[in-house]
Amino acid sequence: MYKKVLIFAGTIEGRIMAQALAGAGVQTHVCVATEYGESLLEKSTSMTISHERLNVEEMVQLMEQMRPELIIDATHPYAVEVTKNIKEAGAQSGISYVRLLRSSQSAEDAVYVASVEEAVEHLQGTTGNVFVTTGSKELAKFTALVDYKERVYARVLSIPGVVESCADLGFEGAHLICMQGPFSRELNEAMLRQVNASYLVTKESGAAGGFFEKCQAAEQCGAKLVVIGRPQEESGISLEECLELCKLDAPAVNMDKRQVTLVGIGMGNLVTMTREALDACKAADLVVGAQRMVEAVAGQGQAVCYEYKAEAIADYIEEHGTYKKVVIALSGDAGFFSGAKKLLPLLKQPYRIIPGISSMAYFCSKIGKAWDEATPVTLHGRQNNFIGEIQQSPKVFALIGTAEGVGEQCRKMTEYGLGDCKVWIGENMAYETECIRQGMAKDFAGILTEKLCVLYVENEMAQDVVVTHGLPDEAFLRDKVPMTKEEVRSITLSKLRLRRDSVIYDIGAGTGSVSVEMAKQSFRGKVYAIEKKPEAVDLLRQNKMAFAVDNMEIVEGLAPEAMDGLDAPTHAFIGGSSGNLQEIIASLLEKNPKVRIVLNAIALETVVESMEVLKKFKLTDVDIACVNVSKAKKLGSYNLMMGQNPVYVISCQGE
Repeated sequence: MYKKVLIFAGTIEGRIMAQALAGAGVQTHVCVATEYGESLLEKSTSMTISHERLNVEEMVQLMEQMRPELIIDATHPYAVEVTKNIKEAGAQSGISYVRLLRSSQSAEDAVYVASVEEAVEHLQGTTGNVFVTTGSKELAKFTALVDYKERVYARVLSIPGVVESCADLGFEGAHLICMQGPFSRELNEAMLRQVNASYLVTKESGAAGGFFEKCQAAEQCGAKLVVIGRPQEESGISLEECLELCKLDAPAVNMDKRQVTLVGIGMGNLVTMTREALDACKAADLVVGAQRMVEAVAGQGQAVCYEYKAEAIADYIEEHGTYKKVVIALSGDAGFFSGAKKLLPLLKQPYRIIPGISSMAYFCSKIGKAWDEATPVTLHGRQNNFIGEIQQSPKVFALIGTAEGVGEQCRKMTEYGLGDCKVWIGENMAYETECIRQGMAKDFAGILTEKLCVLYVENEMAQDVVVTHGLPDEAFLRDKVPMTKEEVRSITLSKLRLRRDSVIYDIGAGTGSVSVEMAKQSFRGKVYAIEKKPEAVDLLRQNKMAFAVDNMEIVEGLAPEAMDGLDAPTHAFIGGSSGNLQEIIASLLEKNPKVRIVLNAIALETVVESMEVLKKFKLTDVDIACVNVSKAKKLGSYNLMMGQNPVYVISCQGE
């Protein structure tokens, strides 16, 4: 083990290495660039810290005074000039040097180009303001950009001739910033924020040109770097290899002092984040989350992990105990259709949650709607009965997760007679490519959008939807297919005791009168209408479209074989078993031992068979009702009561 080590620390890996060395009793001196960098290090009797910027001669002097056995260069990848100076000073002093690289997943979000012409070519296909720091000599080339007078802000020297030449090119007023450097990170940040820059164009000019300070400012402001000059290919060792070199174990963080924060980052643009969220992300040692979210908030010196699965995130945090402050970046608000729901039960250490601006709140404010009046749903990786929600709610907001999602829902709305509903579509919200469109659902049937998309729908007829069962028999297309009549259907549905999210089998669905009513009641659930007769299947399709029950799925075949592969049912109605009642009940109970079952029987033989099956499977909560219905029939000036076949309605429950 080394006795004395000198570390130049500009990254989290450098700080972890310093902590491990000092914790093992190794005399460690840490050089950082700023007082803020010093504040991030825990004080120790084995560690000394300085925050002065050193040139080669000053580095050599420090090395001769300290006489370390090893120099560890853990500076930021953008600090190319600093790394060069450390190597040279180490060589002059004859001390072993190692380059400690950032994690391979660290966010280096820069575009490198060979020339100003290439930079302009790259920017042609983008939108958003551009902050140019390459000087006045190259400024003419930026006039090739469309709308350059509105997009480009140039920083040049405050010399009369320079100002005049820039004005001749069309750069003037707020778009021409005349100042003499050097520029600190803070001043660069202020300028980027002032012009609302999406891009910063710079040459890889080294320390003399303030390159590192520009890079730091761009990271903090969320501006994309366009660097003229090829990136330097680095070689070095990882944190794990460096610890092994020094014969050290990774320092474990005291779990009582560890901070795990779930941060809702809004739309993914720093502008839509709360100050509390920004501060938490800025102070983090490790940022975890889906790549888009992490790249939006990760800054200088932070380790990152690109992962979106809850189990993998929890495992990574548990396995990497060296990070004291951990941020889990979540899109929108942590409590609105967020991954936090699955993640929280898996975390083994205390956590806190910072809310963010949800896409629903953001988008509704953009289109001038009150979001508390809308029903929120998500179609992002989930199956939901969006059509049913629109029928039930005058206003619906939906998260969409695919490029085809909006077009598919608008197509369905049009097919189900909802094509005149007003819709608003939002794409890439809060980004420079944000797009909001408005029209009728039928206008957008089949369109493609960006994947980052939301849909807001207003249905003025929603309040007229009947929410109880009891549709008249005449409302259904029937032909010659048998149908469960209205009064029996109402009693049957009451015995089922459905919930809004029930998964229901209608076995022997016939015309679909029961399926349709069940689908309307359980509009957030699913109905599988199982039918073997082709003519009945055709009527099922027609009635599905007529009543716009998109959560009703038609399964053509004979039960119980046709039930294979379907979701486990919470409820089942058996209107016809084709002699397979025992096998059907057995299959239902195998899929869900607690399934609630209602079956209808007209023939006495079916009633006897049903009673035997109830006893065999020891079903509970058994109720048998014989329903006798008479309907009035007009005959001249009289109403005669005509009796219908008595129907036995048998309900029961799995144990």
